Amino acid sequence: MSAIAVNTVSGTVFTRTSSYPSLTRKGRLARFLVVLSLTVVLGAGFAMKAGAGGAVSGSAPASARFITVIVAPGETLWTVASDAAAAAGGGDVRAMVDEIMSVNSLNSADVQAGQSLRVPA
Repeated sequence: MSAIAVNTVSGTVFTRTSSYPSLTRKGRLARFLVVLSLTVVLGAGFAMKAGAGGAVSGSAPASARFITVIVAPGETLWTVASDAAAAAGGGDVRAMVDEIMSVNSLNSADVQAGQSLRVPA
């Protein structure tokens, strides 16, 4: 598509052509859908990073109290959970391990010395 402008005073003709190719209706729809999908994906990523995805069923209730425990050298998640279960009245250690993993968003039961964990009180 090009536009033509005529200067009536001097009689010269200026031609301006677009450097972008014109898109068909299908091309404009495809471009719109790509931009929309990228926007949705980026928005969801930012929302998850900001913590908006924290209200998942099965997660710890908001009224639960936690203490912060620093993992000592040679200590495992199982020993941290057994100490916390004993302090809480002798509950199930496996359930405590699962709860500690979900509260701290751990993918595995591997912990390192010096790592801080939130443990239900």
